[in-house]
Amino acid sequence: QVQLVESGGGLVQAGGSLRLSCAASGRKFSSYAMGWFRQAPGKARELVAATRWSGGYKYYGVSVAGRFTISGDNAKNAVYLQMNSLKPEDTAVYYCADTPRSTDWSQQSGYDYWGQGTQVTVSS
Repeated sequence: QVQLVESGGGLVQAGGSLRLSCAASGRKFSSYAMGWFRQAPGKARELVAATRWSGGYKYYGVSVAGRFTISGDNAKNAVYLQMNSLKPEDTAVYYCADTPRSTDWSQQSGYDYWGQGTQVTVSS
């Protein structure tokens, strides 16, 4: 069973930056892709950014493209999310996710393992 632990969330003013980290442990199989999702109160969970290790492909949600950057190190079992120019609408619980399967890594259904989440709050 893969365990994912997020860190780096917190309270920040609009226009500020935060960097989220996700550390994975307990792997028996190599990761195929890792991603960041978020869920705001009363809203569905949505994809923020994801990366497929093979080929170095990255995918961003429309609302964060140009402001957020996903990076990672598969050998270190870690993925990061640099969030710049934060807006109040970015306020949500952010979740790290991982999949060992060759799957549609741009969709929530493509992921098998999830972290507990870290709260990001952006004040206006």
